[in-house]
Amino acid sequence: MEEKTSAKVAAELRSAGFEVTEKFGGTGVVGVLRNGPGPTLLIRTDMDALPVKEDTGLPYASTVRSLNLSGTEVPVMHACGHDLHMTVFVGTARVLAGMRDKWSGTLVLVGQPAEEMVVGARNLLTAGLYRQFPRPDFAIGLHDEPQIATGSVGFAEGFFTSNADAVNITVRGIGGHGSRPEITKDPIVLASQIVLALQTIVSREIHPGDRAVVTVGSIHGGTRGNIIPDEVKLELTLRSYSQDVREHLVASIRRICRGEAIAAGIPEDLMPTVEVVGSSADSIYNDPALTRRVRAAVTGWLGSDHVVSADPIMASEDFSQYGRTVERVPVCFFMLGATAPDKLAESRRTGVPLPSLHSSKFAPVPEPTIKTGIAAMTAAALDLLAKN
Repeated sequence: MEEKTSAKVAAELRSAGFEVTEKFGGTGVVGVLRNGPGPTLLIRTDMDALPVKEDTGLPYASTVRSLNLSGTEVPVMHACGHDLHMTVFVGTARVLAGMRDKWSGTLVLVGQPAEEMVVGARNLLTAGLYRQFPRPDFAIGLHDEPQIATGSVGFAEGFFTSNADAVNITVRGIGGHGSRPEITKDPIVLASQIVLALQTIVSREIHPGDRAVVTVGSIHGGTRGNIIPDEVKLELTLRSYSQDVREHLVASIRRICRGEAIAAGIPEDLMPTVEVVGSSADSIYNDPALTRRVRAAVTGWLGSDHVVSADPIMASEDFSQYGRTVERVPVCFFMLGATAPDKLAESRRTGVPLPSLHSSKFAPVPEPTIKTGIAAMTAAALDLLAKN
């Protein structure tokens, strides 16, 4: 749905001297700048916003309203900082286009739609990103981070963001009058037992050195206090890094649901159903050699005091897809500090949390964050496309 946004990004890349293709893989934008022999570097920004009403009180706060995919009018805000990412992206394009005497190779700059729906990267790749445009030797990207001070960036080698899977469970039973539970099979009690049993997967089945999360975020069942319903619906999110752990989580959920239902005397034809639904995000694996190289280049520009080691996170990002094709392009995704140092220090001192990503109050500090992002991206590009 990023029609106006992608048009603006395309215009900026075109004015910087890039060959621009619009509406690729949906509303995607691809800009190519060839500058002699050498490797090809892909730099990606996400472009989409969220259905959140901005409550920052800033003079440039979004007042936009739009129709979502179901036709409902919703407020729109860049509550994950994608507007910041695009600004850094455009600034990097301008700087590198003006420094062509300092590097050699090909830049492929990608404005990606639908990151929040974790389908944008797949759509671009399915549309032929690596076939219709120069195939990258490296792919890099960044994301703002409110827990890092503006002026600094954070790096992690190896797994950095998590797999994400949505799972729906339908717990079935035999409903009836609330005064006669003995002639029913109560799905609310069974669902409660399942929720508690699911908590043992991470604590008792996953190796302590592996990371995993099983969260039941939604439970719905019943209409009145004196009616035992026929079913209860649960909605879960699962987070992991490795494929083995990912598959283990789903298998364990299926086993626990069936086992608890058997223990409750549920007949075979009413066993719980477990469905993995929607588009799943895959974990980002930062290529260690590439990440060390990018970190060294950025450190040379920003100084070691402004480059930190970031912890892997259990949030998800579809940038991972650029490194998961058959070409196995090495990727590096790093974090850009977005909070004033004094505000961050105060939060840590008082324990009062800062507005997080996706919050209606999230407001990255603009100028120093943008400048740091452009400097970091430019430093990385000049190193990766260095003249021989």
